[in-house]
Amino acid sequence: MKYNKIKNYVAGQFVDATSTKTIPVISPVNGQLLSEITCSTHADLDAAVAAAKAAFPAWSKTPIKERVQVFFKYKTLLEKHLQELSELCSEENGKIYSESVAEIEKCIELTEFATSLPQLVTGEVLEVSRGVECRTEKVALGVVASIVPFNFPSMVPNWTIPNAIALGNCMIMKPSEKVPLSCGRIAQLLKEAGLPDGVFNVVHGDTDIVEAICDHPDIEAVSFVGSTKVAKIVYQRATKNLKRCLALGGAKNHLMVLPDAIPAMTAQNVAASMSGCAGQRCMAASAMVAVGNVDHIIEKICEEAKKIVPGKNLGAVINKAAQQRIEQFITEAEQQGAKVLVDGRNTIVAGKEGGTYVGPTVIDFVTPNMNIAKEEVFGPVIGITRANTLDEALAIENANPYGNAASVFTQNGGAARYIIDRASAGMIGVNVGVPVPREPFSFGGWNESKFGVGDITGKSSIEFWTKLKKSTIKWNAEAGVNWMS
Repeated sequence: MKYNKIKNYVAGQFVDATSTKTIPVISPVNGQLLSEITCSTHADLDAAVAAAKAAFPAWSKTPIKERVQVFFKYKTLLEKHLQELSELCSEENGKIYSESVAEIEKCIELTEFATSLPQLVTGEVLEVSRGVECRTEKVALGVVASIVPFNFPSMVPNWTIPNAIALGNCMIMKPSEKVPLSCGRIAQLLKEAGLPDGVFNVVHGDTDIVEAICDHPDIEAVSFVGSTKVAKIVYQRATKNLKRCLALGGAKNHLMVLPDAIPAMTAQNVAASMSGCAGQRCMAASAMVAVGNVDHIIEKICEEAKKIVPGKNLGAVINKAAQQRIEQFITEAEQQGAKVLVDGRNTIVAGKEGGTYVGPTVIDFVTPNMNIAKEEVFGPVIGITRANTLDEALAIENANPYGNAASVFTQNGGAARYIIDRASAGMIGVNVGVPVPREPFSFGGWNESKFGVGDITGKSSIEFWTKLKKSTIKWNAEAGVNWMS
């Protein structure tokens, strides 16, 4: 193994989990064994929750202006260690280095937003009657948990860490067992930034520990990012146990391309959207709706796709199982009558033969009934469905059960507004292939892409990580008594 065995992080120390079940951590870049984790038991989770619970009174009572000082320092440390964190991200996840750099830069932006929270949670006060005032303040929930996926080893944890902790909560982080290394480094940087022991804890494991988090009586809220199938299970289990839960699931994002779209810009955006992070992101475009005659743009999309070279400007998919699943989608679509214009199957990268790669793939004449049109592929693949009108394109988009994102490529402002108003998705792009909002605007989809209220980042996340306390205060007896006092 290249790295030491992965340990849990509890009360400021790395500690061994106590089960006998281990899981290897293998780099998708070249198949190298990086490390292994030992799955946590319920007792291991109890220890982490106990540490968080013990830290909560002092941390939550620390003024927020002081709490965010940790994140000013943490932001500086992220900047200082950007190269190291990016290399680690690429190694365990498989994405190319520039994508990992962008991921850490997004972590920096997320942390920067958290430092502004004192200006956003000031509360309100109003004199409601002579000598009587009502006051509101947002207070922390207690011990909260964040369950995160493999596709962004640093960014998705940082969707929740800065805001939840700056708002006064103590956290249990459960990383993906496929990419556990980055979270350990994050824990070290938070401690170096001055975060008190017990405020942030990491437990490793698989399904068993996820279920234990949903069931634990001392965990007040759970956030989850992953597939829709698991998001539903986590949401149902956590809320059944009377917890707050915000569970983000999968996506099937549609890019609607109109004949008046600028060909070069559209082609570059579509190709980048479908292949960035090897298509392993919930904002990737895996479905394009060609509205009318856009063959000239499809030709340019194929030209752009052929410039994307696995192992150079296209990273690996996470493992062999993912590679096989993605290729099966392509093969099945071809067997059902779709036309593969650019084929990324059977990709081997010289010098990295143990890696798991799928090349960029463009498939035309996909019909809405095909699996590739309905299910999340999570690879560098885009299926093109033909439509004659904008309403027909919208019907195709609206019919899919997900609702993360949709985009339209056009130079017609009226057509763009028509799509914005009618697309069934939480995040809309106009001539933007990956319409991820920037802070302070929040990230979150609709329909089967999200379960729960609110969004996971930005201003909207404040409501999820806090509860509202209302005070009515009267000191002057001479004001008398009326129905308001």
